Amino acid sequence: MLHQVNIALQVLPASDEKHPHKIIHKAIQIIQSSGVKYKVCPFETVMEGDYDTLMNIIRTIQTECLNFGAKSMISYIKIQTDRDNDLYFEDKLRKYS
Repeated sequence: MLHQVNIALQVLPASDEKHPHKIIHKAIQIIQSSGVKYKVCPFETVMEGDYDTLMNIIRTIQTECLNFGAKSMISYIKIQTDRDNDLYFEDKLRKYS
């Protein structure tokens, strides 16, 4: 994919060792440290960037959260792409600002 995309990620970890919120916080820290533009929302975190970079972040989250104490995880991923245009948060939210 040649254009910038938006990906929403919701992580639902299960663990006998750690509270799920600690594992979710770990996932958000990984996104924060990646340098991509993101927005944390109550049910998911939305990222903006090129497809391969964002998918690599998701792969890292999966690996690191399992290593951090998640016994299992369900990840819901929504991807918005456009054949001809880059996608930016501001373009979608401008009328609500």
